[in-house]
Amino acid sequence: MSEDFVLNATSRGDKGKGASRRLRRNDGQVPAIVYGGKKNPASISLSHKDLVKQLENEAFYSHIISLVIDDKAEDVILKDLQRHPAKPQIVHADFMRVSKTKKLNTSVPLHFLNEDTCKGVKLQGGKIVHNMVQLEITCLPGDLPEFIEVDLAEVEVGQVLHISDLKLPKGVTSVELSHGADHDQPVVAVNKPKGVSDDADEDAEGEADSE
Repeated sequence: MSEDFVLNATSRGDKGKGASRRLRRNDGQVPAIVYGGKKNPASISLSHKDLVKQLENEAFYSHIISLVIDDKAEDVILKDLQRHPAKPQIVHADFMRVSKTKKLNTSVPLHFLNEDTCKGVKLQGGKIVHNMVQLEITCLPGDLPEFIEVDLAEVEVGQVLHISDLKLPKGVTSVELSHGADHDQPVVAVNKPKGVSDDADEDAEGEADSE
């Protein structure tokens, strides 16, 4: 993890929808909650402007954040974010406390590499279909990756990459695979071009063999 994220927050005692609306409308603040660990959940508020700026960095979503509440720092990760359905506004955020010595479950984004030069696309006219764009993982906070790479350079038409095909960093495991091989879900596939059937593929192979 190459980035360091720090967010300043303030404890808040006033709760409820009315108090949250006042925070957002009058103070430019985002109501939030931090939970987990051995402490009780705590209601907090933080600057909407500062949060939006941090969210511009993709790594923020899957990174350990130093959340400074009333001058006391806690290590947390962002667990949930609620956005206004019609306005560019964050209406609520959930943070979960983490311990450097305890494994955590979280989701990290998948970065798909070499899509333009993918064999199944460039040479065979196929179309890439993403079945998932993030992966739920388990690891220690110190091993948390910002993203996981999926290399598509050699993927051919009709081929499907599953979770088990991904190269996970050391110390990182898939939550789905921990439940058994039948949870090995598809991640990405290269589908056949439109109008090309399996029968057409077989005919083409037969012609090539007869030659």
